[in-house]
Amino acid sequence: MRNVSRTAVVVALIALAAVIFLAGCAREEAVEEVGKAQNTGTLVVGMPGDPRSLDPQRTNDQPSARVMKQIYDTLMYQTEDLDVTTNGLVESYEIVSEREFAFTLKQGVKFHNGEELTANDVRFTFERMREVNAPAAFLVAALDRVEVVNDYEFIMHLQFPFGPFITHLAHPATAILNERAVLAGGDEYDRNPVGTGPFSFVEWRSGDSLTLQRFDDHFRGPAASERIVFRIITEDTQRTIALETAEVDLIYDVGPNDFEAVAAMPDVVSFQTQGLTTFYMGFNARKEPFDDARVRRAINLALDVESATDVAFRGFATAARGPLAPTVQFANTNLPGYGYDPEEARRLLGEAGYGDGFSTSIWTNDNPIRIMYAEIFQEQLRAVNIDANIEIVEWAPYLDRTARGEHDMFMLGWVAVTGDADYGLYSLFHSSEFGDAGNRTFWANSEVDQLLDEGKTNPESAAREAAYMRAQEIIFQEAPWVFLAFRDDLAATRDYVEGFRPHAAGHHVLYNVYNR
Repeated sequence: MRNVSRTAVVVALIALAAVIFLAGCAREEAVEEVGKAQNTGTLVVGMPGDPRSLDPQRTNDQPSARVMKQIYDTLMYQTEDLDVTTNGLVESYEIVSEREFAFTLKQGVKFHNGEELTANDVRFTFERMREVNAPAAFLVAALDRVEVVNDYEFIMHLQFPFGPFITHLAHPATAILNERAVLAGGDEYDRNPVGTGPFSFVEWRSGDSLTLQRFDDHFRGPAASERIVFRIITEDTQRTIALETAEVDLIYDVGPNDFEAVAAMPDVVSFQTQGLTTFYMGFNARKEPFDDARVRRAINLALDVESATDVAFRGFATAARGPLAPTVQFANTNLPGYGYDPEEARRLLGEAGYGDGFSTSIWTNDNPIRIMYAEIFQEQLRAVNIDANIEIVEWAPYLDRTARGEHDMFMLGWVAVTGDADYGLYSLFHSSEFGDAGNRTFWANSEVDQLLDEGKTNPESAAREAAYMRAQEIIFQEAPWVFLAFRDDLAATRDYVEGFRPHAAGHHVLYNVYNR
């Protein structure tokens, strides 16, 4: 836990400018997808976060999904551009009615333990998802039951019509599990995962690395690389150095301070894509004084989010005015944002009975951008008599403790993976999703619940749009978050890497990626 003075913030900003290397224009070179390349070897990937679990029904965080995307397959397949196809485990499907979908599986699909995929594994997967109350169970909240017709055919019966249902079946959290492997693994399954994906699990050294081996019996044929090693390198600059020295072949989440220098390197290919991520600072609405919307609005007004975003992201993000990035379907792009008005913030705090201020804390993990936001906000909050300590917590405990509501304020991000407002709003703001499911603010509003239910259950696009637009207006007014930024996704490879195409949701597929 630490406090940061105004002087320290200024010094930090000067230091930021000093670490920028030679300016260069980002190169977005189109890398063609390769077929079943015969190249062998190990692909080393540097990423900032350690997975929380390798059981897709125990977590819904980005670092875990990035690894699980290689180990498991889903019924449907989502391309890098968010199109949903039958390149997954499904051979074909038919929409029998608004509440009934009939599927046929590809035959001969093998799990890593040698068992063949059947419709019984599909039924087991979705029944278990409900039984364990998976964090991402909201994805299939519409599902009533899976009816097994035979080994390769099954019918999904819905409780209500749900437009994005097919899209949700391509999300990594709906990956199909092998019943025998899950039951045999018990509590240790998340460290011994078994999927049908192009790579099988080898070793996980927490906080250091995770190794996968090519699964030669994958139904699409062997992957391009023999092995993938994910190296956990939390510091942005260290990931950049590892790429520059070819210790790694590919890095995720290039630091904004490093991206121009990375793009200028002669032996590196850089990728900048418009993402689906919203950065936010959430309030714990179960705790005083954050149970008062006037206090939450006051803090929004007390913070110069636009300037902080420019400092933190170096131009690779846009200051947010609401909860959904403009790339997400039904995002309300007409929200005005709060702006920076410390005087009005002090007035609202006085009206709420906190004219003399109060003490609180801002929680973050060791993500440098979140820490930077917290440090800047700490100083700005002091100007309205709010004394905020900063507490930095390791990633897995961070998710666990915020899920239990131990925090005051906290920094996080959310990727609207499906590109639909349901995914970007329901789990974060519906009262049924408190805790690990996504709503770590523990904020609830009955009208928002009704609107999100309407958006989920109404098959008409115009009705869904109206519901989501109004829900976002209320969320903005009630301010359970400080809306921070919509960031660009930044990645880079050595120029000998072939086949890498960044995924819009950050769940990069490595099946076709190899070192030539």
